[in-house]
Amino acid sequence: MTGRDVDEEQRAVTTPDSGTPDGEPAATAPPADATRPAPHQLSRAALHASLADPVLDTMNFLNEVTHRYPEAISFGPGRPYDGFFDNEQITDHLSRYLDHLTAHGGSPGDLRTALFQYGPTAGLIRGIIADSLRTDEDVDVPPESIVVTVGAQEAMLLVLRALMRDPADVLLVATPCYVGISGAARLLDVPVVPVEEREEGLVCADLDAVVRREKARGRRPRAFYVVPDHSNPSGTTLGPAARAELLELAARHDFLVIEDSPYRRVSPGTPQPTLKSLDRDRRVIHLGSYSKTLFPGARVGFAVADQIVVDDSGRTGLLADELAKVKSMVTVNTSSLSQAVVAGALLAAEGRISRHSADTAAYYGEAMATTLRCLDESLPAERRAALGVRWNEPTGGFFLRVQVPFPADNAALGRSAQDHGVIWTPMRYFYPQGGGQYALRLSTSYLTPAEIKEGTARLARFIEAESAEFRAEGPGSDSTRD
Repeated sequence: MTGRDVDEEQRAVTTPDSGTPDGEPAATAPPADATRPAPHQLSRAALHASLADPVLDTMNFLNEVTHRYPEAISFGPGRPYDGFFDNEQITDHLSRYLDHLTAHGGSPGDLRTALFQYGPTAGLIRGIIADSLRTDEDVDVPPESIVVTVGAQEAMLLVLRALMRDPADVLLVATPCYVGISGAARLLDVPVVPVEEREEGLVCADLDAVVRREKARGRRPRAFYVVPDHSNPSGTTLGPAARAELLELAARHDFLVIEDSPYRRVSPGTPQPTLKSLDRDRRVIHLGSYSKTLFPGARVGFAVADQIVVDDSGRTGLLADELAKVKSMVTVNTSSLSQAVVAGALLAAEGRISRHSADTAAYYGEAMATTLRCLDESLPAERRAALGVRWNEPTGGFFLRVQVPFPADNAALGRSAQDHGVIWTPMRYFYPQGGGQYALRLSTSYLTPAEIKEGTARLARFIEAESAEFRAEGPGSDSTRD
């Protein structure tokens, strides 16, 4: 699991035993010292209720599974392929940014301050990001409308905190959805209302019906979160007609659209226009991330929030100003060093992330095509029809989903890793109100072609074995069997 990366959605598998993460018996606690008072204990019930929500565990998910089964091939992490990283890139990008500052009149003292000191809360490189958006995405916004964040994840939290005022305000999410948005909403006690995608993706008529239903209940749909390009986790993409219809719905029903699109520039071909580039009345808050296009270690993202805010005295400002207020109490500012490296990369590509990411987009496109081809070889059409297995065929991004005839839960994942040497992600973690029990997500981004070929063969053997076992036990059986 982001940008986000995340990574993004990785969650530790829990087991009913009381051992350590490696399955070893837990160490016996030393005998209590009778001369000392017992240490203070906190009741879980006395902590914020969100801490008991499974969605907050999802970020650690596959880390523990991978640690337990290091020989397994993992289709779990939604992270970039390591083969594109080069240590020299960091110093090259940093030097380019410093040269840029010098060329624009920066003194040695200015350069030292830019790297070593706290920077402006809203960000040091907003102008460079604005130029890149104008060049690459046809998004023409002033630098003042941008807030540089610690990944897109922080941007989500800032936007939700600023927009959601009272319990009647609700967040609509295209579902299945990225766990980062549902987790941020849970931390802030923001009600989440799913708008379930169909197999072909989001249908705006369904969104319209949900908006009307929530209004009839006395609630106010404040914003709709969507990943319009090769979404995480389902891999679906909004077509041109659906994008136009979504913006028309937002205007008609008076809600904002939170556009999160980290995969558009790491996918082959020409992407659809961003919702923000089609936005004519400032309905779209655009979230960006350099985790996939550059590298996740930078932890640099941004929010474009050019909505006009009017106070009681009639003075106007931008929503970005309000987000910066929230950020000042959360992370103070985004790492100046990280911003410098990102800025250097953008300058090297003359603002065109599309140019910088051309090779990686081709690689990820081939990885997706290889996965689909190998799945078809391992589970031909006739065989998967007999089993009740099907998958979608994204044209880009990192993810696809596979429907299976058995519960794809933690216990099934454990059997898959241990007995068949292949790891995936249960789709049910991406449904805020429940669902997705009979589906799994595959990430294609982190593996080599050889690993994909072997991994899909292992996955097919797991699906065959699990389907046979589930049929033998019957649909009412407990999927937590040993």
